[in-house]
Amino acid sequence: MSVTKADVRKVARLSRIAVPEEKLETLAGELSGIMGWIEQLNEVDVDGVEPMTSVVAAKLPMRDDAVTDGSIQDQVLANAPKTDEGFFVVPKAVE
Repeated sequence: MSVTKADVRKVARLSRIAVPEEKLETLAGELSGIMGWIEQLNEVDVDGVEPMTSVVAAKLPMRDDAVTDGSIQDQVLANAPKTDEGFFVVPKAVE
C-alpha cells in the first residue's frame, strides 16, 4: 500500500498534529514502509496457532485473595504527620 502526501496531511489533521509541508513526503515514505511490513506479516499462515501472552508457557503462582489489615498499623501511622484513633488526619478539602 502506498501512502500519499494527501493521506499524511489528512491523518495529521485528524490527529491534530502540525506537520510542516516539507516533511509530508518523508513521512509518506516512512508510512508506506510500515504498511509494507504489515502486508508482509499478513502473508504469514497462522492457522492453528494459539494466541499467546508470553513466549514462555508458564503460569504465575496465585495466592488467596484475603483481606487483612497487614498487622503493621503502628508502623504505617508512624509516617503520618498527624493521627487520631488509628486513622490519618488530613486537612479539610471542602468547606
